[in-house]
Parts: sequence; C-alpha cells; structure tokens
Amino acid sequence: MELINYLNTHFYTKQELLNITKISEEALASYQTDKLMPHCSYKLNLAMQSDSFFGLHNENQVIEYYAKGYVSWLTRIENCESSSDAFLIFEQRYKKAINELKEQGHTSTDPKLTLNITNHIKEEWTHFLAGIYGLCTQSGLPEDIAAKELSIIEINELTALGDLTLEQINKLTQAVNLLDKASSSFAPHERLRSSRHRLVDEVRRQYKLPI
Repeated sequence: MELINYLNTHFYTKQELLNITKISEEALASYQTDKLMPHCSYKLNLAMQSDSFFGLHNENQVIEYYAKGYVSWLTRIENCESSSDAFLIFEQRYKKAINELKEQGHTSTDPKLTLNITNHIKEEWTHFLAGIYGLCTQSGLPEDIAAKELSIIEINELTALGDLTLEQINKLTQAVNLLDKASSSFAPHERLRSSRHRLVDEVRRQYKLPI
C-alpha cells in the first residue's frame, strides 16, 4: 500500500491525466507513438480478489502513472506537427535552464554541457520520452531534468577533489540543494538505490552540509 499511496500522491493516473487535459486515450497514444509525449513512469499490474455475499470475484487491472508536469507538456505540444517540433521545445527549455543555473553560480567543466550539449540533449530527449525523468525528477519537465543533470555533475566533480576548501563546500552545498529541489522522492522500494540517497542524503551526511 505504501507504493500505491506514493504514486497516487505524486503522480496522475492515465485517466486523471486525460480528464485534466481533456484529450482522448487515442490522442495520448498517438502523441506517444509519434514521439511527442513521454510514456508512463510507472505501470502497476494489479491482481485483485473480492469476497462478498455474492462470492469471490477476481479482476486484473493495469494502472499507468504519469508525472504531474506532463499536463503542461501536453498543452504545449498540441500544435506540434512532428517530433522535431517537440524536441526543439525541449532543447530550448533545457539550454535556457542550464544558462540560468550558470548565471546563479553553478559551474561544470564537463564537455557534455558545453561543446557536446546538442548530442547530450538528444540523449536526454530519449530518456524523457521513455518516462524515466517522470520517475526521478519533481516535474518530469526540461527545467528539472537540466537542474538534475548539472547538479549531479557538480557534486561528482567536487567530491572527487578530496579535501574541500570552504568555498568548495559552499558550492557543494548549493549543488546538493539544487539536486534536492529537482529530484523526486522516489518510490519506497527505490530510495536506497536512488541518486537522491547517494548524492543528497549521503553527501550531506559525509560533508556535514546544512539542509
């Protein structure tokens, strides 16, 4: 039940997503087939048994769960004519988010966020469409995906240095806080294996960072 409670709190079922956006199940499937819209992040296959005055009843049900941020994404892509149009929106928003984070003081020497950023964003787009980022970020949207990627790179670069100066500790705190804000809570059975546990909880514990 803890997993179902988590999913019902942090995600929309497919039916809820359809009701809110007022699109049909066929339209959603078409967006996904045409690579405009992500697939679900979780799929529950439920085998249920009911016992009442009328006797036993068995039923199987599949429930798909989508990131709540996909409501705004569906609204944004309604006028897209191709996957290329949708990718362009994703790419522009991703690059804008990275630039804004750098203006706030976040830095990285990793070439995939500089010289190779176009190829990097194409890979991110593939993960986005697969529903992966709906699982591991707060919104599933390009802004949180960019924040997650940049903060993870920053944390790994800083922790690889060994003993850190006060300035580096402050930068590490800023990066961990950014990852904390962008990341999802993760489902109960996933938390100990998640990037949040490894790079937020454990880094804060190891370096005694303020929350």
